[in-house]
Amino acid sequence: MDWDKLRIFHAVADAGSLTHAGDALHLSQSAVSRQIRALEESLGTTLFHRHARGLILTEQGELLFDATSTMARKLDTAAARIRDSEEEVYGELKVTTTTGFGTLWLVPRLTKLYERYPDLKIDLMLEERVLDLPMREADVAIRMKEPSQADLIRKRLLTIRMRLYATAEYLAMNERPKTLHDIARHRVICQSPTTPQIQAGASLVQKLLSFDVHSTLMVNNYFGVLQGVLNNIGIGVLPDYLTVDFPNLERVLPDVESVEVPVYLAYPEELRQSRRVAAFRDFVQEEILNYRRAQIADTTQD
Repeated sequence: MDWDKLRIFHAVADAGSLTHAGDALHLSQSAVSRQIRALEESLGTTLFHRHARGLILTEQGELLFDATSTMARKLDTAAARIRDSEEEVYGELKVTTTTGFGTLWLVPRLTKLYERYPDLKIDLMLEERVLDLPMREADVAIRMKEPSQADLIRKRLLTIRMRLYATAEYLAMNERPKTLHDIARHRVICQSPTTPQIQAGASLVQKLLSFDVHSTLMVNNYFGVLQGVLNNIGIGVLPDYLTVDFPNLERVLPDVESVEVPVYLAYPEELRQSRRVAAFRDFVQEEILNYRRAQIADTTQD
């Protein structure tokens, strides 16, 4: 098969449109169409069903798209390995994690990573959806559960819990709750139980709301919840990894917390030799170690 025609076929199948594929490839629609027809003729089969809404792959087209997708992933991996210098770390690294962990823990620490590797380009994708690492939607993931996908190298970083926090100012103005029943007299700041989030957090929120809380502030990420707590709006449900960086947070109802949530770092087996992945992995593990030391120091002082 002609490699150039396969490249054009893959772009069309991925975009579902001759026009969009042409834009991505910097080719005219007619040029793209000619290449697809020529490929179909060489294979003696139809690869696309054509209709008003765009193009849909035939069964034969699906088989070929599976093959070109595998080829594209392998070429991406080869290109990444080639770009990984023997002495330097540079180029793009796609990292995915949750919105809360990414904004509140990871991003504030990236200064140190860029100081070591100033030419590194990090594409940080923050979302609750679990991206497909073997399909190269991301190179590295930090997730709040053990990855279930095959062919991944995984490292358990730490465990976290969702707990209740408020500021000293808020607690001075409002009587500190002594039991869960007292929480009804306070404004609870949390994510809605139906918002995509760590299941342990959703379960804790459901438990709190069952006490007929008179006022709530629902925010769809932990960054917003934290801002509500820091501005003395109420008592927030937050992950405990925030306490080191925000020492003005005070634990409320110490006996109330979620179950443990494991935090894992994972990346595809095929990126085992990537210097960029190794540099990021080692950096995160070092920062986790520093975080644990600071956490122990805070506990000792208390």
